Amino acid sequence: MTLATYVEMPTPRRAADDRSDDLLPAELTVAFGAGDAAVPGSVPLHEFLRTAGTLTLAERMTIVDQALLMLEGNYVHLPLKSAMHAVNPVQRLRLLRARLLRQTDATMDPERSFHQEMSAIFHSVRDLHTNYLLPQPFAGMIAYLPFQVEKCTDGDRTTYIVTRLAQGFSTPTFDVGVQITHWNGMPVERAVAVNADRFAGSNTAARLARGVDSLTIRSLRLHLPPEEEWVTVSYLDRDGVRRELREPWLVAPNAPAMADAEVLTTAAASMGLDLHADETGRARALLFAPRAVEQSLGNVAIELSAEPAAVGADVPSSMPLVFRARSVQTAAGVFGHLRIFTFNVPDPAAFVAEFVRLVELLPQEGLILDVRGNGGGHIFASEFTLQTLTPRRITPEPVQFVCTPLNLEICRRHKDNPTNQIDLGPWFPSMDQSVETGSIYSSAFPISPEDGANSVGQKYSGPVVLVTDARCYSATDIFAAGFQDHAIGPVLGVDDSTGAGGANVWTHGLLKALRDVPVDPASPYRPLPKQADMRVSIRRTLRVGALAGTPVEDLGVRADVRHQMTRRDVLEGNLDLMDAAGALLAGRPRRRLGMTTSVDGSGVLTLQLTVLGIDRVDVYLDGRPRSSTDVTDGATSLTVPGAAGAAVVQVQGFADGELVAARTAPL
Repeated sequence: MTLATYVEMPTPRRAADDRSDDLLPAELTVAFGAGDAAVPGSVPLHEFLRTAGTLTLAERMTIVDQALLMLEGNYVHLPLKSAMHAVNPVQRLRLLRARLLRQTDATMDPERSFHQEMSAIFHSVRDLHTNYLLPQPFAGMIAYLPFQVEKCTDGDRTTYIVTRLAQGFSTPTFDVGVQITHWNGMPVERAVAVNADRFAGSNTAARLARGVDSLTIRSLRLHLPPEEEWVTVSYLDRDGVRRELREPWLVAPNAPAMADAEVLTTAAASMGLDLHADETGRARALLFAPRAVEQSLGNVAIELSAEPAAVGADVPSSMPLVFRARSVQTAAGVFGHLRIFTFNVPDPAAFVAEFVRLVELLPQEGLILDVRGNGGGHIFASEFTLQTLTPRRITPEPVQFVCTPLNLEICRRHKDNPTNQIDLGPWFPSMDQSVETGSIYSSAFPISPEDGANSVGQKYSGPVVLVTDARCYSATDIFAAGFQDHAIGPVLGVDDSTGAGGANVWTHGLLKALRDVPVDPASPYRPLPKQADMRVSIRRTLRVGALAGTPVEDLGVRADVRHQMTRRDVLEGNLDLMDAAGALLAGRPRRRLGMTTSVDGSGVLTLQLTVLGIDRVDVYLDGRPRSSTDVTDGATSLTVPGAAGAAVVQVQGFADGELVAARTAPL
């Protein structure tokens, strides 16, 4: 059984490639069916809403006051957003506060109206880092429909296709591949645009991408529940027959987040996360890959393999909600395809170690690194990974605070703070000087320590192409910027640019904890009621390399090559996208630098090297040059005396004088 019913429209049969904007309405009688929900614990939307609406007037006032404090005192993009988008969120909050002062508990507006106004104020700055997070009972919940819709290009037309169904959902004629034409009576592209206006993406592509996502999944932590209790979906089935589905919204707990951004830790202070993408990604896993959720939560054993991947086969990962690794056949040859779904992990070192393990089991002739839909997470995880793909030294992207008295006080309290490893000392002098200089922003320093961003070294020597889309945000924006700034390989974009949200984000809880160390009764931060919360962009990211000093926010990382998703892509495992990526890899030179080491009792280091596309290798012990040797493709053995007591060896490979590969190993 299913939660939906369907009826055949009493209209003539149409070809599947006919335009849908001239379809005529028809009179229908549609009833709900019954069946099992896709997610355990699901309840109908109307039933869930019975428990909502418990904020008092005083609690609303607290929320507004704390929002004013954060936007005026902490928000790094306020000058930029006010100018670019002609908005004044601070004044809107003041007006809302004035209205609250004229109300009583008996006369105050409905709670939905309050949440709607708060959400609209935060969305007005078009910053997916800067959010008003709804209180209980919305926190941790999702509203969903048991299928996924994706946009693709079909010839010269944009179409919307059903690409996945939740387990247990089955309705005759409504299956993977059907084309959506209307949504609640609106042409589907117009429904997507209406949804997009409610979201805070920094560019049109980012907003539209989230407009598509929100057709079927809504995080109630970030957005109000749907206005309608059910949706009516008009579609063309595989035979081109017009049909209609009526499906109720259900509400269920989302899969748990993998990192805590509230406590005083380096991880919490180093977050760059689009919470909408993270919530949506976990909800999709819950709906369409429940086994991966079970594995991630430790309920299912994962058998890891040490064997290279067969063509078309997945390499099992110890982090199934983070990575998917496989070997893919393209028109240009066989390459590795590594999907990174999120950087939202508590342990960046474990993330990098699993990344390295997976890429070493993939074909070494080329790697398709796919970060589509990745909303970011731990900035260390994103920037520490770059070193494994290039012989060049990584320069992490620097960040800036906006200079305000509140940010200055927070930096003053943490300019030398080894207890919780949150050191804001580098930014303090310039912010202190801004009282005299009038500077808007502090000096720029990286969040990721440069030593950590270069401690592992290159592990994959083959050519790499990075695949992005407008859903890439935050730490993924930073990752893509670093990938491009260090010339690791071409960026192949499904959209013109990434989501353009390069910033470090802090929650109200983290700001309160930072300001309250040491304990200060005069702290302006107050606890928020009923698990309400807020987030702001606290430090903005700047590019390095050729675009040094350019902000990532609102600009993003532009693709070097553009690919429009096709019907074959969304229905047949990204076949055309993989071919496009393979064509880029096939045109790039192949390099190989394999290395094993041994040191004998007299301190002589022996290096066994396997090289391809390299004509010279230089050897360094503990950072000091020790030898330089011309080589040819194949196996080479080198000896380096005086290695007793050395801790690290690095071999750098050159082609025509250009550094093209490197290997680093402990001794």
